[in-house]
Amino acid sequence: MKQLAVLGSPVAQALSPVLHRAAYQAMGLDWAYHAIECLPEELPGFLHGLDGSWAGLSLTMPLKRAVLPLLDDASETVRQTGTANTIVVHHGRLLGDNTDLHGMLQALREAGVTSATSVTVIGAGATAGTALAAARHLGCHHAHVIARNPDRADHLLNAAERIEIRAGVRSWATASDHLSAGLVISAVPPGAADHLAPHWPRGAGAFLDVVYQPWPTPCAVAARNAGRTVISGLPMLVHQAARQVVLQTGQPRAPYADMLRAANEALTTAP
Repeated sequence: MKQLAVLGSPVAQALSPVLHRAAYQAMGLDWAYHAIECLPEELPGFLHGLDGSWAGLSLTMPLKRAVLPLLDDASETVRQTGTANTIVVHHGRLLGDNTDLHGMLQALREAGVTSATSVTVIGAGATAGTALAAARHLGCHHAHVIARNPDRADHLLNAAERIEIRAGVRSWATASDHLSAGLVISAVPPGAADHLAPHWPRGAGAFLDVVYQPWPTPCAVAARNAGRTVISGLPMLVHQAARQVVLQTGQPRAPYADMLRAANEALTTAP
């Protein structure tokens, strides 16, 4: 039996096991998927101990950057964004990828967002790098980044240079001044951007919040009321997981509809 897992901390509430197990069941694969608590300092030992039963791993915070020096090879998306959320174990080698970008772009396109010339990214962590890559794919050449600690945004600025997008880092206090962009992406954890809800200006455009639980977030409600197209983090999560399934199983497609159904059922029954 092949084994896979999501690694990170905390992972107790992660939907990855629900998504992957639903995919394996629909595909007729007798594979196991676990949720394993793992901190950056524990990651080298865990990866070193993998045996031939392992097919791959999903990575969540705080491992998406910590894993980079431990990979045997990485995709161009990983090299550009400086983050990896996926490992494919192939003949004992660890191959890194970033399926968050695929998930984000698919979620935006499904909502009708196929281009963006002005983009604001809220947050400066690993997911913000993916958001900048998505902005570049949509045709944006200059984005505003709202950072809690602008002086600690070096990782993100380096990623922006590799992605070939100019990123103007702005302080958290100025966030409300940049909400009129054609596309706003909130790449911060639940609750972190709630204070911006009263400041949404009316106008066209789109708002993607990577949060999916609890939903809707205060910002999502405010953006919708202001006339924005609002996208939750759930389709992004499911699309990125579906891409992981394709990479890790070697099959040409994943059962997205089954995975989305399982996710919605899990969220509906969650305490």
